[in-house]
Amino acid sequence: MILSKVVGDVVATHKHPTHESIKLLLVRRIGPDGTERGTPFVAVDVLDAGTGDTVLLTMDGWAAMTAVKRRMAPIDAAVIAIVDRVNWDRPDP
Repeated sequence: MILSKVVGDVVATHKHPTHESIKLLLVRRIGPDGTERGTPFVAVDVLDAGTGDTVLLTMDGWAAMTAVKRRMAPIDAAVIAIVDRVNWDRPDP
């Protein structure tokens, strides 16, 4: 599972048939301190997350396609939770 920030929406006029009526989001991984890291990528979303939301993703193909109930769909990443808060306990240095 990967903690990420939604940085935008993806609009596609043509999609794979298994992706019809599924929202596509542009997401970017975030670190424990909330800073965005790496290159943005596309994830499918059936939970109605929006730009600025912190989300939890799965990037396992089987878990992603079953999370959005689209068995045998070509999905690499799916939103599985909209995160309200992260409590990060770190040991003192």
